[in-house]
Amino acid sequence: TLAAFFPLLFWEDLMGEFMGYIPMTLIIVLGSSLFVALVINPVFASRFVKKDDRATPNKNKIKKISIYIAILAIVFYLTGFRILGSLSLFFALLNLLNGLYLTPLSHIFQDKFLVRLEKRYSKILNWALMGRKPLKLLAGTFGLLIFSIVFFTLMKPNVEFFPVNEPKYINVFLEMPGGTDVVTTDSLARIVEQKVTSILKPYQHAVSSVLTNVGAGTSDPNEMGGTKGNTPDKARITINFVEFKYRQGVKTGDVMKELSASLVGIPGVNISVDKNRDGPPMGRPINMEITGDNFDQLLLISEDIQQLIEQENIAGIEGLRVNLEMNKAELLVNIDRDITRRMGISTAQVGSTIRTALFGKEVSKFKDGEDEYPITIRLSDKYRYDVSSLMNQRITFRSQSNGRIMQIPVSSVADYSYNNTYGSVNRKNMKRQVTLYSNVIEGFNENLIIEQLKKLLIDYPMPDGYDLQFTGKQQEQAQTQDFLSKALIIAIALITLILVSQFNSALKPIIIVMTVLFSTIGVFLGLAIFNMDFVIIMTGIGIVSLAGIVVNNAIVLIDYIDLLKSRKRQELGLEKDAKLNTKLAVECIKKAGKNRLRPVLLTAITTVLGLLPLATGMNINFTTLLTEFNPQIFFGGDNAMFWGPMAWTVIFGLTFATFLTLVIVPVMYLLADKMTNRLLVFFKK
Repeated sequence: TLAAFFPLLFWEDLMGEFMGYIPMTLIIVLGSSLFVALVINPVFASRFVKKDDRATPNKNKIKKISIYIAILAIVFYLTGFRILGSLSLFFALLNLLNGLYLTPLSHIFQDKFLVRLEKRYSKILNWALMGRKPLKLLAGTFGLLIFSIVFFTLMKPNVEFFPVNEPKYINVFLEMPGGTDVVTTDSLARIVEQKVTSILKPYQHAVSSVLTNVGAGTSDPNEMGGTKGNTPDKARITINFVEFKYRQGVKTGDVMKELSASLVGIPGVNISVDKNRDGPPMGRPINMEITGDNFDQLLLISEDIQQLIEQENIAGIEGLRVNLEMNKAELLVNIDRDITRRMGISTAQVGSTIRTALFGKEVSKFKDGEDEYPITIRLSDKYRYDVSSLMNQRITFRSQSNGRIMQIPVSSVADYSYNNTYGSVNRKNMKRQVTLYSNVIEGFNENLIIEQLKKLLIDYPMPDGYDLQFTGKQQEQAQTQDFLSKALIIAIALITLILVSQFNSALKPIIIVMTVLFSTIGVFLGLAIFNMDFVIIMTGIGIVSLAGIVVNNAIVLIDYIDLLKSRKRQELGLEKDAKLNTKLAVECIKKAGKNRLRPVLLTAITTVLGLLPLATGMNINFTTLLTEFNPQIFFGGDNAMFWGPMAWTVIFGLTFATFLTLVIVPVMYLLADKMTNRLLVFFKK
């Protein structure tokens, strides 16, 4: 089991840092549990475990103990210790329930139900080990594996990178044309905010706050390296929702869909709607990087691809954009170098004068105790934003001809013109880059959209030296999928190596590893039947975990079969390597299966029951249960959406693997035993 999680320790990149705590925690806990099992449990067993004499419970004694504990509970309630009172009352009821009902029921379960189950299982095992049925059952299992994969493929479940969460908050991003004044941005943001408020009216009880940022704090928290500082042409409206249990059934994903559909067609503003995402920042769901040398050519290619995709009208794409601000307004100051040279001033002095007028210049410091504050001088607002005032700023310099201090206006040595330019130029591996990106509308599958885009652009004629790549979230997904596949293979190899050293055999480890492969039948069928998403991260970790869990029951069963065979050889006086009669081997397999039915079933049932609260998101408030007798039980929530896929993967796989352990493992063991005996006979000849 430790070997199954060991490869996950070498998970690199950002995703590895985020998910690496899972294998570390499991390895530490499993290592600790080994110490507990070998050292602590035997001590407890020797001291506290008594032989079950099945004596008739003394009902009067049980009732008296419960009454005494109930009186103690009343005392706690009267003295104000409500939690202790509730706990005492709980133990009083539990003692009564256990002594009068649960103990007799457990005896019935052990003496009747399990005995009947063992008899029924023995009949099934007898049938499975007869004649050519072992071969047919093994072939049928292989056929079921193929069927489960085909059925899973035909059902076309959504493939997600991370679990799809219900939004805790929704961001509405507003972007105006470059150079827009913050006051204009604010006025448009107010219009959009009013529209958002009207949309949210039916869901008011599920909304905790609506916050609007204009000009600052408008970057996307899900985006790596987002825009920082002042952004007068951008705004962000954040809608925060109350906790899941207080939403009264409102699906915030549906609210997000409604916002995306309604906030369309507002002139003069680009609007995108996004939500919080579980996990580390992974980039945008649709992110196409076009790289090359000529910037104008890159822009032509990006515009052509954008038009091609928009003509295709692929559902789910919110709106393709280029990560390039192409109409950024600028004021070009053109300096006449001949005039400045004749006057004896430099271009740096001209630039410094304009910079001081716009951004200011520190001329002194104001000291208040130990604190110092810079004193900066610059033009006031009414002159700073007036081009004529800027161009009439005086350049102060010393004349080289007569040594006098002189002043001339900037306009005497320079003129100005208006222009548009690029906001920035991005490069990747020394090549210029333009990125086409978009969000995916809530409710649509990112991977399906990417597949459609790849099919559309597969024959696109890219010029020599230019390249198109799908990056962002898709790149992270491909890397993670590749790593988890390798991790599973390495985990199975390590498990096999350990089993070979344990059993001193090659066939038995193969049998055990085959149970891991066959357990995926349950995973594929479960996900397909219940129409669940295949989440690459969580389902992948679930399958790796399953590899470590499934082998345990198979190891216990095969080890016990070997023990019975060893005893049988000792009884018959055979050598260790001498072949055992097939009939005797079948008897050992039947006996081992019957004796190991209870531990195999109980370990599987306890594991499944332990995972059900995680899978279903069952929540109980124990504090209010003890203080107010109100458990506030509800199902679902953000944690269930995140961990549910992993829990259901283990539940489906382990449930099917239990059947494999009880029926198919004995079948494979018998076939392996027959093969070994034939090989021994062949080599002796």
